[in-house]
Amino acid sequence: MTIIIGIDPGSRFTGYGVIQWEGNQTRYVDSGCLSLGSYSMAERLQKIFTGLQSIVELHQPHEAAIEQVFMHQNPGSALKLGQARGAAIVALGKNVAEYSARQVKQSVVGYGAAAKTQVQHMVKRLLNISIELQADAADALAVALCHAHTRFSLNKTERVSKKRSSSWRSYRP
Repeated sequence: MTIIIGIDPGSRFTGYGVIQWEGNQTRYVDSGCLSLGSYSMAERLQKIFTGLQSIVELHQPHEAAIEQVFMHQNPGSALKLGQARGAAIVALGKNVAEYSARQVKQSVVGYGAAAKTQVQHMVKRLLNISIELQADAADALAVALCHAHTRFSLNKTERVSKKRSSSWRSYRP
């Protein structure tokens, strides 16, 4: 069993989602959103760091994943988002896998240019969630699911290649 935390970073709202992954099965554990809008930038970064640290302490995830920064038209927004990502990565305190928004959408919906509503719908469906999810929390759960799907397919590929390499047919003196 592996516990995965996914992060959707933002300077105003940072979403988090925690799932449990075992074999090819995923289960919802927790999700939410850190609302940071009314604070100075320094206070926001501190709240991201301490908020995510407490979530990590509570759930003890084995793996972490975060959405990559996509290029904003506004350089100031891109810098703030980069700072928020940095605070989140440091709070997670481990190797953090990074996925583009397109990779996350492709993994969860099957279409890299899917709308946010499609992603939210599929997250709820894949994790059998009946409650309404905040948009940033749903995005964070999608990042965690993307990581689980990526790891599952990598593990499957490794198992298949090990089987092939141990086959008598692959022996070449």
